[in-house]
Amino acid sequence: MKQALLLITCLMFAHTASAEVDTMTPKKLDMSVSSEGSLADQTEILKNDIIKLNRDLLILEEDLLFPASTQTAVFLSIDGSGLFQLDSAKVAIDKKPVGHHLYTEKEIAALSRGAVQRLFTGNVSNGKHELVIVLSGIGPKGRDYKRAAQLEFDKGTAAQYIELKIEANPSNLQPDFTFKIWQ
Repeated sequence: MKQALLLITCLMFAHTASAEVDTMTPKKLDMSVSSEGSLADQTEILKNDIIKLNRDLLILEEDLLFPASTQTAVFLSIDGSGLFQLDSAKVAIDKKPVGHHLYTEKEIAALSRGAVQRLFTGNVSNGKHELVIVLSGIGPKGRDYKRAAQLEFDKGTAAQYIELKIEANPSNLQPDFTFKIWQ
């Protein structure tokens, strides 16, 4: 019984909160069963309202946690040539570790097919910064391969998006690591 009351209270709050987002005026939720709709129909409508509210809250949370003036995101992509099989990536900004990832076979396959992975999203102050990504894996001829890619970038007032591309270089049979700053 307590769980049912808690659920109804949460649903009423969520429905009222979603109505307040649109009009900023409080509204009461009518939980009585009418001849026009069954309780199941009203519950379904309420569920949809909760889903919409949750989406709005997630967007608001991201805007509050990572405002555009300080947001920086780092992405990784691979060309799929097979010259380099990625095992792990470590990300540091201004010599402070901010992220790391160990790759599964499924993730490597997805990256090889053209997927782009977000390695880091966070707040970085305006000004000059140094980004270092250390990549470990299996290189040409099955040898262990570890390499650091470095980029010095100037963070402005807008959000900053940086991609590290791992591409094959057929002339020397080595992977090339190039940064791209998205505009």
